[in-house]
Amino acid sequence: MTPTPDVAPRDAAPVPSLGFLAQGYRFGANRFRRYRSDVVQTRLAAEKTTLIAGEEAAEVLYDTAKFQRDGAMPLPVRQTLLGVGGVQGLDGEQHRSRKAMLLSFMNADRSPEVARLFALQWRAALPAWSRAGSIVLLDESAKLLCRAVCEWSGVPLAEDEVDVRTADLRSLIEDVGDFRPWNIGYFRARAARTRAEAWGSSLIERTRSGELTPPADSPLAVVAAYREDGQLLETRIAAVDLLNVLRPTVAIHRWIALAGLALELHPRWKEELRDSDDDVEAFVHEVRRYYPFFPMVAGKVRQAFEWRGVRFPVGRRVMLDITATDHDPRTFDAPEEFRPERFHDWDGSAFSFVPQGGGDHATGHRCSGEWITIDVMAAAVRLLTRETAYEAPAQDLRVSWRRMPTAPRSGLVMSGVRAA
Repeated sequence: MTPTPDVAPRDAAPVPSLGFLAQGYRFGANRFRRYRSDVVQTRLAAEKTTLIAGEEAAEVLYDTAKFQRDGAMPLPVRQTLLGVGGVQGLDGEQHRSRKAMLLSFMNADRSPEVARLFALQWRAALPAWSRAGSIVLLDESAKLLCRAVCEWSGVPLAEDEVDVRTADLRSLIEDVGDFRPWNIGYFRARAARTRAEAWGSSLIERTRSGELTPPADSPLAVVAAYREDGQLLETRIAAVDLLNVLRPTVAIHRWIALAGLALELHPRWKEELRDSDDDVEAFVHEVRRYYPFFPMVAGKVRQAFEWRGVRFPVGRRVMLDITATDHDPRTFDAPEEFRPERFHDWDGSAFSFVPQGGGDHATGHRCSGEWITIDVMAAAVRLLTRETAYEAPAQDLRVSWRRMPTAPRSGLVMSGVRAA
């Protein structure tokens, strides 16, 4: 089906938001399939929304001449996950400058250090895990990541703070994806956002006053010293962007648990990854492709245009379906099968594989933490297959396509954990 101008297929559901709650990650794909179109008009959170998917769609959404990010994401997401005033909601030169500041330390050269610190934390935890009898990988890896990223960022973190800081950073990630009105997750996340920003603001103020002296190239020092138009960032906004370093790093715990799940469901990869590094990155990419984190990314039309015969008016919210794009059969053969080897000959396109956004990291809105994610996940895969012996007892390993972000329902219980 090829949509005609200004009449892309319209979602016939009376309340599409209820469909989104019920279908989660499959919401967009179900509509693209039903209407046989990569462009579908719907309404989400009481706003007209155009859903798009595929490599060409990603290239369209990441065209900064066509789209802006200011006001694109629903307010509850900005108030919890992203933080108001942070880099994700900026456009133009302000965005490029702020992004350059973050990329000065969130880059391919420095991401291995985060992975190294995470691996050290893992190895240090093994004796306690062994004594515990069993652990939940989802929970334990979150705490390890919190410790590691704080150390890397120059953020002091006392041991008696680890649980509360980890819980707040997790809430900003985990309590955002359930929009049911009877769920208290949103309110939990709002409270966590308030506490986290107060903590971050204190760190910024103490660094600016000289009470804290983190290394000059550490994220805390760089964010605290960063200036826009000659002025230091407002303390709260600096705290938001410091949290935009800490929060997404802790968020990797969900993909680590999913990587552990993939090893259980596809045991041949345990053997292959134990003996060779050749497939580690391909395995990591396939986990990120097969198990999406968030289902969509949004933009608002800045300049009216037409694409696929459809007019996109100024101000229209457009959402690129990440799940449908990363499971697009035009790009990935047998996309519903878990096949790490597909990445052996992947062309590296910035738009066909978009688990953390598409386009250029420096000039667009692709996630600054992508290098950290890949290196930390690779470290976790090596630790699981080479340095850690364990059993996975009977448990609920189902992955919900409604819960966003998803994870194994059990969190992946590991028993008899010990150094290999």
